[in-house]
Order: sequence, then C-alpha cells, then structure tokens
Amino acid sequence: MNNKVGGDSITFKYRYRKQILIGTIITIIIIAISVSIIMNYSKSTKNKSKKEETLITETPVKKKKTVQKEPQEAKVDIKGAINLPGIYSLDTSSRVIDVIEKAGGLTENADTSVINLSKKITDEMVIIIYTKQEVKKFKETKEKETQVQNKCLQKDENALKNDACIAPSIKTSGKISINTASQEELMTLTGIGESKAKEIIAYREQNGPFTTIDDLTKVSGIGENTLAQIKKDITV
Repeated sequence: MNNKVGGDSITFKYRYRKQILIGTIITIIIIAISVSIIMNYSKSTKNKSKKEETLITETPVKKKKTVQKEPQEAKVDIKGAINLPGIYSLDTSSRVIDVIEKAGGLTENADTSVINLSKKITDEMVIIIYTKQEVKKFKETKEKETQVQNKCLQKDENALKNDACIAPSIKTSGKISINTASQEELMTLTGIGESKAKEIIAYREQNGPFTTIDDLTKVSGIGENTLAQIKKDITV
C-alpha cells in the first residue's frame, strides 16, 4: 500500500516538474522572441534615424539662380537740327526724346511738330530733326501740306527714310490730327475759327506735339465745351 502511494507521488512530482520545465522553456522562448523583436525594432529605428540625418546633412540646399536679362541696345542715327548729330547706342526701351537729349538737345531753329518724340527706338533707326524754316516751307499752302509727311517718310526708295515720323498721313481713320493738320483743316472742326486754328498751330510749334487730345485745352481760347464738340473728330 505504501509503495503504491509512493509511486503515485513520484509520478505526480515528475509530471509537475515536466510541466514546470515545459512552461519555463516556453516562457524563455517568448522572452527571447520579445527581446529579439525589441532589439531589431530599436536597431531599425536607429538606422532610419541615421539615414535621415545623413540625408539632411548630405543633401545640399539648391539655390535658385537669378537670371539677369542683359539690356538690349540699339544704334540710332540722328541728324539735322541737333547739337551733336551722330550715331548713339541706347537701351531699346528708350524713346526718340531720349536720343535727342543724348545728342545734346535741339538747336534753336529746330521744329519737332512732325516728329513723334514718344516713339520707341529700334536698331538702325534714322531720326531727322527738321528746322522751322523747312517745316514752314512744307506748310505754305494746303496743296503742299502733304509734303510734311511725304518729306518725312521719304517714300522714294533711294532717299533717306526718317523713322521718327508721326504718321504716314495727316488724317487717321477720317479724323484730323491736331499735330499735323493745317490751319484750313483745323477750321473745318466745329467751333474752331481762324484765330483758334492759329493758336493750335502756334502752341504745337512752341511746345512740341500734343500727347493726348485733352492737351488741346492748354491752347488759349479752347475750353472743355469746345473740346467736347470736336473730340470725336480729332486725333493726335
């Protein structure tokens, strides 16, 4: 009887130890796997962090290159009633008036009534500044009025072309140009008689061409009411 009890006790202890051993082994395996996972994750995180630091350190900051456009120059030949006639180099954004200033300005007998002072220059451009006597001769009679532009444009292919002319004709789209119209043409406008026509011509000869239609009110005897009556019939 005692032997049987002892045998059962041994069997129980063996089984108990076996379960503890198996449990211990499983626990060790779980701990080992967990440690391995934690170490691999930690190592991966460190490597990733190092790579990011390397990328930040090694990647150069690209600076935007500022491309500066070099100004384009044009050579212009200016002649006639100018203090220092000759060939000048200016930026292509310059105007005829800028060329005149660079060439020492106009002479005392210069007349720019047939020249567009605000025109932008181009390479190989020719500018001829006429004298008051020349322009006066152009305007002596109505028949000769067209000579102002014909002379300015130099339509003859063998003649020198003046690229600074105001327009190819006195009238544009049926309108009268207050910069080039003769006294007789100005008098065809409503409210413009002989005296006012003379005042308009005198003003542009003394002050240069009108830049806008509204500048006509600067002429003595011409007010807003007169301008309103003729505004649709005139141009600069």
